[in-house]
Amino acid sequence: MTHPDRVCVGAIAGAFGVKGEVRLKSFCTEPEDIAGYAPLWTEDGSRSFTLKLTRPVTGGLGARLSGVATKEQADALKGVTLWADREKLPSLPDDEFYHADLIGLEVVDTGGVVLGRVRAVHNHGAGDILEILGPGRKGPLLLPFTKAVVPTVDLAAGRIVADPPEDLE
Repeated sequence: MTHPDRVCVGAIAGAFGVKGEVRLKSFCTEPEDIAGYAPLWTEDGSRSFTLKLTRPVTGGLGARLSGVATKEQADALKGVTLWADREKLPSLPDDEFYHADLIGLEVVDTGGVVLGRVRAVHNHGAGDILEILGPGRKGPLLLPFTKAVVPTVDLAAGRIVADPPEDLE
């Protein structure tokens, strides 16, 4: 159960070295910023960590987490996502959103027809893609998260208005 006032800022990719360091993937625009958002929480909120970045490593950052002193403890955390309290994060400009805020939103087309709900947000390097699962749909609908295709995101109403190109429907 994710906490509504927390945003996913990173994940633990596994142990690094033998002294309890972890390899950290940061989802922050400036990867090192993740250290300033501590304490970071596990998704279910059962554990929290302060962290100290140690050095850049392949595919992420080396870090020491509070309470993690051995390679075995670090290995046990592989795949754990790290969540920061929203008030610690910078507020975003009007046209930017935290991925966590988009997941679960209802997506409708410009005529009000429900296309489905956002299941995930992907980024393969060319911009964000919304993965939408909907009724009567064999596979997910993948929409580029651009102003042209997704003109309206209304977080208060919990809905997104999309104008998908004809070939995507």
